[in-house]
Amino acid sequence: MKVIAKLNYLHISPRKVRLVTDLIKGMDVEDAKNQLQFFPKRSSKPILKLLNSGITNAEHNFDIPKDNLYIENIIVNKGPMLKRWLPRARGIATPIQKKTSHVILIINERFGVARKTRKKSSELENIVESFPKSKKEIKLDQGQSAGSEPDSLKEKEETVPRKQVFQKSQKESKNWKNFIRKGANIGRRMFRRKTI
Repeated sequence: MKVIAKLNYLHISPRKVRLVTDLIKGMDVEDAKNQLQFFPKRSSKPILKLLNSGITNAEHNFDIPKDNLYIENIIVNKGPMLKRWLPRARGIATPIQKKTSHVILIINERFGVARKTRKKSSELENIVESFPKSKKEIKLDQGQSAGSEPDSLKEKEETVPRKQVFQKSQKESKNWKNFIRKGANIGRRMFRRKTI
């Protein structure tokens, strides 16, 4: 089912609009939206609006899901030209052509294509399933019976005091600073001017 959306009298020249429309021709609707959002041309915003309009037309009027839609064609035609004049030297007036364009967007449905859903690969699923979910499962894998609660869960977990961790990190940073200083001194000695 073809769905048509039109944009008339766009105040950008057709040549500039075609730079954007040729980019998204034949793309899926979602991919085209992503392209248009970050494309740095001025005509990309009105074309994005037109695309959104076409998608809503398809969903509301024809009950076509968004996942099955793609851009079949975009036609950019020349609209009426506004003629203006600019005064120049020696009393001459030069013409200015303010061109407009008409855009016709044709969206179609892909037949025989299921809705796009992200499926996890079977390898990833196997890896996730192989991870134990709780501490009890870990202990059960190590050979304890299901009825008895492990001793390690009864006891409080031993934690390293924050002060020790902080002191350790300070020592490591001092060692690293000394290492860098030594390296810098080596460089200075190597490239020092030799005096006689």
